[in-house]
Amino acid sequence: MENTTVVVTGAGGAIGGALVEAFAADGATVLAGVHHDEGRFDESDGVETMRVDARDEFDVEFLMERAAKVGDEIDLVVPCAAVFHGAPGEQQLAEESYAAFDDQFRTNARGVFVAIKEALPHLAADARVLVPSGSVAADAEPGYGGYAVSKAAAEAVARQFAVEIDHPVGVVDPGVVDSDLTGGRGRDPEDVVGLFRWAATETPADDLDGERLGLAEWKRATR
Repeated sequence: MENTTVVVTGAGGAIGGALVEAFAADGATVLAGVHHDEGRFDESDGVETMRVDARDEFDVEFLMERAAKVGDEIDLVVPCAAVFHGAPGEQQLAEESYAAFDDQFRTNARGVFVAIKEALPHLAADARVLVPSGSVAADAEPGYGGYAVSKAAAEAVARQFAVEIDHPVGVVDPGVVDSDLTGGRGRDPEDVVGLFRWAATETPADDLDGERLGLAEWKRATR
């Protein structure tokens, strides 16, 4: 990923943070959008951190403009910002507050729309967009409430952009990853970085665009 410019929103989270560190180590210039300045990243190692509310189009617009200024064009966008206002496996949709539902939808679905929309004027000709998701977005199961609904909507945003723009936009499902959203369950975030790297650099564009790629596809393609 040398000589590429990458934008990751939600970079303070488990997956987002792991991707920022890995892509920077691969030689990319990474613009890391964080909700709070956690001081996680060493900016001398190819990372520039910006405080960004992924729900705010003006924040995200400024992030994308900065990325284009730093790298001339943006080669990869990964909108990782997500929230879950509940306990995994225990949150019932009918019991969810309107405020919780609205914030999950605004962050998890609208946040993807905002990231892609604001990146479009700055994308390189061969740029890609990877939208992280999870199994509850594709196959409903009890206990995930509005979070599951919002992630399904995020996937729909990705598919609609895929049929409307020239750049490949795909969904990447790394399975359950240890994070605040999963209550500490799942794989180490570093163990799924390879899936995103493969989707960003090796997967044929037609296999990514409008599609849903997961661990099984990655393992079949790289074993």
